[in-house]
Amino acid sequence: MKQDVQVKGAAHSSIIHDSAVKHVTGRADYTDDIAEPVGTLHAYLGLSTVAHGRITEMDLSAVRAAPGVHLVLTADDIPGVNDISPNGLHDDPVFAFPEVQFHGQPIFAVIAETRDQARRACQLARVSYAELPFALDAISARDAGMGYVTKPLKLARGDMAELARAPRRLSGRLTVGGQEHFYLESQIAFAIPGEDEDVIIHTSTQHPSEVQHMVAHVLGTAAHSVVVNVRRMGGGFGGKETQMNIFSVIAALGAKKLHRAVKLRPDRDDDFQITGKRHDFVIDYDVGYDDTGKIHAVEGDFYARCGFSADLSGPVTDRALFHADNAYYYPAVELRSHPIKTNTCSNTAFRGFGGPQGVIMAERVVEDIAYALGRDPLEIRKLNLYQNGQLTPYHQEVEDQILPRIFEELETSSDYHARRQAVLDWNARGGTIRKGIAITPVKFGISFTATWFNQAGALIHLYSDGSIHLNHGGTEMGQGLNTKVAQVVAEALGVDIIRIKITKTTTEKVPNTSATAASSGSDLNGMAALDACNQLIARLTAFAAEAKGVPPELVTIGETTRIGDQEFPFEDFIKTAYMARIQLSAAGFYKTPKIHWNRDTGQGRPFYYYAYGAACAEVSVDTLTGEYVIERADVLHDVGRSLNPALDKGQVEGAFVQGTGWLTSEELWWDAKGQLKTHAPSTYKIPLASDRPKVFNVALADWSVNRENTIKRSKAVGEPPFMLGISVFQALNMAVASFNDYRENPRIDAPATPERVLMAIERLR
Repeated sequence: MKQDVQVKGAAHSSIIHDSAVKHVTGRADYTDDIAEPVGTLHAYLGLSTVAHGRITEMDLSAVRAAPGVHLVLTADDIPGVNDISPNGLHDDPVFAFPEVQFHGQPIFAVIAETRDQARRACQLARVSYAELPFALDAISARDAGMGYVTKPLKLARGDMAELARAPRRLSGRLTVGGQEHFYLESQIAFAIPGEDEDVIIHTSTQHPSEVQHMVAHVLGTAAHSVVVNVRRMGGGFGGKETQMNIFSVIAALGAKKLHRAVKLRPDRDDDFQITGKRHDFVIDYDVGYDDTGKIHAVEGDFYARCGFSADLSGPVTDRALFHADNAYYYPAVELRSHPIKTNTCSNTAFRGFGGPQGVIMAERVVEDIAYALGRDPLEIRKLNLYQNGQLTPYHQEVEDQILPRIFEELETSSDYHARRQAVLDWNARGGTIRKGIAITPVKFGISFTATWFNQAGALIHLYSDGSIHLNHGGTEMGQGLNTKVAQVVAEALGVDIIRIKITKTTTEKVPNTSATAASSGSDLNGMAALDACNQLIARLTAFAAEAKGVPPELVTIGETTRIGDQEFPFEDFIKTAYMARIQLSAAGFYKTPKIHWNRDTGQGRPFYYYAYGAACAEVSVDTLTGEYVIERADVLHDVGRSLNPALDKGQVEGAFVQGTGWLTSEELWWDAKGQLKTHAPSTYKIPLASDRPKVFNVALADWSVNRENTIKRSKAVGEPPFMLGISVFQALNMAVASFNDYRENPRIDAPATPERVLMAIERLR
């Protein structure tokens, strides 16, 4: 029987994040807060000091003799396989030897009584190298013949002869910088040895099952001997999807060698140097269009700095191509990825997973056309929007286009047209401060392009006192996944959310989990939990109907359970079911339907659905310094029927600011020797609270309902709004373009740091 009672904390309500109070009071336990067993040891990593070379001598005798040192680990100490590549290419060693391929690559580890002792001992190593040629960026590596780290992709559709036949044509190059994850909780792993081959690892990872497999792989044991636990992370953003593997593996290796607990937590400087970042791209594009601004054909080459190994560069560069159309239909298109090997850390997943780098190319193309025609870029955007039934470059039909309505509502709510005219009038007067305004959209595909990752499990226990234990395969990194899944369970079982205990993610309870990534956490784990709930409801309904001799239609499970004309408190009913030996536990499972993808042909339906949004940003630029402020930002974003509007708005706000940081202030820089110099908060600038828009209006498209059968008809929210920060980037371009009366697109490269803005102004003066 359908629930007819509103329960507290049900889906679609704005309840507080389950750990919010603990976050702000400091009572939330992270991996480093777990009580250490007596005898816990601490590890630290010894890193290479050249960008590329062969180790000719590695004298660790002084390291081993240093105070407090119990063990020094090298490649020779690995009982299994010296490899932690997540893709089976065997190109990512735990310890590099004899060849090192980037400055900061781990070559040994020290395990000592204290972290300080381990760190100091690392500095005593005497390592000599025969240095080899190296290349640090994608273009120089391409020119040096470094080759690809993984197989490239081509997407093609339509007749590319349209490129030459188009009435107008333009081409350009866009350089898009990378980005450091800068999770507030750095990488950390805490391994506790057990009997036989067992080891328990507490770690900050988005992918517990991958850590489990990697540890087993390196230790030379089976996955069943490795347990990985994650209660929460202090941020991840993709940086803890694969990059946690090395820390977990080394902690586990030390723990099993010494039969003592081992913790490994690198300094922020080392974390920066060792771990991969967002891929930076150099994008060459060629576009044919007509006098109205309609696009006829697009050709693009995407050169990515991938680092020394493949890691996730294949799917990341694939997704860059998937989103190089953003919201726009290209009648003819050919896009090619170039995942270039470089002598830098191996770049990896980052919020948007290559999508932002593709989207920004589409927005640059639209902007180029608008400047060439002397038109408002918004007009060109609206003219080229997808219509339902049109095919993407990967041949997926667009079926749920809602951007025309989003644009219409945002133009009105932001008063865009009047404000754009005011900006034009302001700039026409000249002066030191110039302004810019822009509206940009996003169309973002939701699902893992690795189809097998689109599955999830959940485990729900009903205890005899009516309390509920919820475990699922997703991980909580501050985004509110646990809260949303608990809301789904509360509504499905018809009980108040206070009954539900959200537990750590552990490979002991839900096996073979997918990474909490691709914005799919709620979609996958919410549906798996709902499946478990439906099993429990069916079982309890059948029991109640038989016990009371009523039809199942007259049974409603909930806070007040109704059986015919009788009512029972939930806890009493569950106790009765327990006494009757009814199974009060269920394992749920879900796999995303409809999706398929053939990488060899570049065709398929890799995405279950699309999430949409748009943002309007206005900036003021000090033309004497290149510094700027975001005067106002208005965002309207599509999350379907929101599971929790408060949490979703928070995700949109955070994504917008983080996306703005990627394009304005966050700059990665390696010196001529290949050492990352932007390796700490002192040299790497993420947005501060003072950098947020002075006026920040964020709204959800509350009229949107996912046409696909997702969890409660919601849509993913983690990644799509990240790309809305591109509106700030485009507004900066407009402010600079005022120096040439908007006759030329300044084509500022990202990030548009104050220095780059100032240099662009000087070019146009």
